[in-house]
Amino acid sequence: MSSPRPDIATENDIKLLVDSFYDKVNADDLLSPIFNTLAKVDWKKHLPTMYLFWSSILLKTNSYRDQPWPKHAVLPVDAAHFHRWLTLFKATVDEHFSGPKSVEAKNAAASIADTFQNRRQLFR
Repeated sequence: MSSPRPDIATENDIKLLVDSFYDKVNADDLLSPIFNTLAKVDWKKHLPTMYLFWSSILLKTNSYRDQPWPKHAVLPVDAAHFHRWLTLFKATVDEHFSGPKSVEAKNAAASIADTFQNRRQLFR
């Protein structure tokens, strides 16, 4: 019998979530080209930014001060990309965590994907 997974509660948990998620993104045939070939993400800069982003959302640290939409608006992504992003994110949460914050993380990701997808349709 395996021990229960902890909930997301610390900065280290955020780092584990973000690093594990982007490991999946980088291995994904659909998403990796968007991040690495088209956007040419500088992972040494991007990952710490994502730690701040998710820490602000889940731990209420208020440490993220940027606006994510403009950077994403220019990318050639569609519903399939958003679906895959969300599927990988939820799977990553479920692999490592369980509890109310984990549910909050998955709900926040779904809201972000939905918002970005809706904005893309409005700005076409």
